[in-house]
Amino acid sequence: MTQPTGPVRDPRTIRRAVVTGGAGFLGSHLCEHLLDRGVEVVCLDNFLTGSPENVLHLMEDPGFRLVRCDITDYVHVPGPVDLVLHFASPASPLDYLKMPIETLKVGSLGTLHTLGLAHEKGARYVLASTSEVYGDPLEHPQNEDYWGNVNPVGPRGVYDEAKRFSEAMTTAYRTSKGTDTGIVRIFNTYGPRMRADDGRAIPAFIGQALSGRPLTVAGDGSQTRSICFVGDTVRGILAMAFSDHTGPINIGNPDELSMLRLAQWIVELTGSDSGIEFIDLPVDDPKVRRPDTTRAEELLGWQPTVPSEAGLRSTVAWFAARRAEAAELAG
Repeated sequence: MTQPTGPVRDPRTIRRAVVTGGAGFLGSHLCEHLLDRGVEVVCLDNFLTGSPENVLHLMEDPGFRLVRCDITDYVHVPGPVDLVLHFASPASPLDYLKMPIETLKVGSLGTLHTLGLAHEKGARYVLASTSEVYGDPLEHPQNEDYWGNVNPVGPRGVYDEAKRFSEAMTTAYRTSKGTDTGIVRIFNTYGPRMRADDGRAIPAFIGQALSGRPLTVAGDGSQTRSICFVGDTVRGILAMAFSDHTGPINIGNPDELSMLRLAQWIVELTGSDSGIEFIDLPVDDPKVRRPDTTRAEELLGWQPTVPSEAGLRSTVAWFAARRAEAAELAG
């Protein structure tokens, strides 16, 4: 198990942060929370899957700067940097299967360049890794000592192996160069600002339910996921960022449920009369997923606090409001 490497970092020592993928779903929430803590934020994004709209409400904040750039080409940030959060990457199967080369490049070259930035600036570096490094797990629940069951040449390998490589590169910078690094393995996260068309289960189910279409459940729906509301995930990531722990540390909600139950729950929350339609299970789709969060609880004092029903209600309300706005604009 990872052991404490020093005292908890004083938040006041982190005055300026760089967030790659900062205009994405999770990245935009990180930018927002950092600004709320009085940290200046430089948001780097090439808008491959993110959108300026996600950070539009932050543009008037004098501590926020949005820079369009591709971190696989280069990374240059003038001035001091105290924290680098590397969150740039396509993260849904629909996206990374359409952009396999870009996904591999941001996990390899993007990680190399952002680690170089952190090392040059003497900054703390936190890598967004993923539960997908566990693949289709043979151990359940998954703890950080499990090495995973991943098919490197399968369709999901472009994302799984990109993240496994980025973990190895991050570790190499820490052990060979002394860079201050941490790795968080993020489990399924949901909430406002998810793209309706990103292919992930929750926005897909909500969109289908709100439009009265059948909810498309893969396989027989018995495969499980553990869903964590975005606010809880961000708290866990920042707890890691403001610590001296190296990780990897799982950040996710142990509240496990089947995909069929999730679909039925969303039908109930939307008040929809949509039915359920079963489709083929994707290749190498994990059958189970649940984090062991003991390490996060013991080392970071973190655990999720938002009940899944409350989080799903909030997310449904956000998607419903967006649909209403779009309908109004369409006349």
